[in-house]
Amino acid sequence: MIAVIPARGGSKGLPGKNIRELCGKPLIAHTIEAALHAKEIHRTVVSTDSEEIAEIARKYGAEVPFLRPESLASDTASAVDVYIHFAEYMAEHYGEDMNKFMVLLPTAPLRNEKNIDEAVRLWRQRNASTLISMTEAETPVSWYYVENDRGCIENAGFDAANAVNNRQVNRKYYIPNGAIYILDYMLLKNKRTYYDDNTIAYIMDKENSIDIDTKWDFELVEYKMRKERKGGT
Repeated sequence: MIAVIPARGGSKGLPGKNIRELCGKPLIAHTIEAALHAKEIHRTVVSTDSEEIAEIARKYGAEVPFLRPESLASDTASAVDVYIHFAEYMAEHYGEDMNKFMVLLPTAPLRNEKNIDEAVRLWRQRNASTLISMTEAETPVSWYYVENDRGCIENAGFDAANAVNNRQVNRKYYIPNGAIYILDYMLLKNKRTYYDDNTIAYIMDKENSIDIDTKWDFELVEYKMRKERKGGT
């Protein structure tokens, strides 16, 4: 399977985060190395609009066969369009079968090659159309409330029947963690979605599901990595 690592040059939440140094190497390098070490990935490609990111990506072993067109480099550019562009470019210029491919976001550096290989094997074993890595939600959706026009709170209606249940007896809910996606080109092209009735989840633990968006996220991941390197638990 071919993997793409999308890495735009601009970032409002944490400027320059994709190449910000994390435990001695740029953030994106952690994802590149995980993909390169994964047995189920045969090509690792970075899709970026930044020459600086492209140079760093090549240094760590990824391919950067193109720079994104300007239309796919803005804050408002759709991820779906970025993935369609990648798939069509690789099919046209390299003859790759792009019906299915993997997306690895650089903002999830705690995902490793073992996770990648397990996800591909699970997807193949289940004969699924797409796969999304997820982690258990910290708060059951039945506990969400809104304030009504009278200033009183009322259940948001996402499973209100379980609103007073303890967490231990409540239904489990899962959210995407941004680490691994196995996508279907035709589903993206025709319906612009990652999901259909044959989508499965690869469940990851919360500790390795941190998706870096803020400085706090970055520092939390850095602390965890340094602790693990020192043999902490």
